[in-house]
Amino acid sequence: MKIYSQISLRQFYTDIYHILRETDTNVFEIWWEPSEIPFLIQFNQYELRDFLGNFNFIFIKKGNYQNYVVINKILFIIDAISTLEFDIKRFSEILNYDGFEILVQEILSRNNYITTKNFRFSDKSTFKSKTSQKRYEIDVIGIYSKYVLLVDAKQWKRKDSFSSINKAANLQYNRAIALQKNPEIFSKLVQELLGSKLNLKKRLPFIIIPLMVTLEDNSIKINNNQIPLVSIYELNSFLQELHNNLKYFKIIQINKIYIQKRLN
Repeated sequence: MKIYSQISLRQFYTDIYHILRETDTNVFEIWWEPSEIPFLIQFNQYELRDFLGNFNFIFIKKGNYQNYVVINKILFIIDAISTLEFDIKRFSEILNYDGFEILVQEILSRNNYITTKNFRFSDKSTFKSKTSQKRYEIDVIGIYSKYVLLVDAKQWKRKDSFSSINKAANLQYNRAIALQKNPEIFSKLVQELLGSKLNLKKRLPFIIIPLMVTLEDNSIKINNNQIPLVSIYELNSFLQELHNNLKYFKIIQINKIYIQKRLN
């Protein structure tokens, strides 16, 4: 492949961004004619395939009468952040709330976490008498080794007040406590994500880590109850440095797990 400058690549990414911001935020895969992306006009069909083959967020797909380029919004955002450090504020314009959760889930997956999204459960313990809440939903859950991340994904920006973020983070901690208070539900969750063939008891104790992931960095990294506040831009480094920083965070330790035997 011809070597392109950072300026040229930034123009390519910017062209795509301007296209994506005009599309429906509920749609995550966009079909477009190559001629409508200014940077791609310079290529013939062979050069185009060669160039696009270097990116995992865009590819050519044959239509009924012509070829189209297909752009995956989630993969584009991850690549734009990591490759060119695009301003994260831009991406609130091209993703809806569900898309932001999927973005968080994809970053976790790339760091070897087994994930699930929109996990719902009912509190069957006495904890509900303190919270007056019986039903819970956790946006994204990721499990790696013994770490169980409970992520509340918010498209909040820097201007949002600390009191609002602080309150939301404490509510996320309540969700973590509720999950701890329901060991059968937690055990079933872990077994469904990691599989029944692993010796899950060898991973004990599991460590539950509630956290907030926001759209922008608001300069505050932790709330008043030691719940991490992580911007989507910093999520990758947060995951890679988690083991070293665990002592600074509020965690919940699970020392026992109930294995559900499957009938053949």
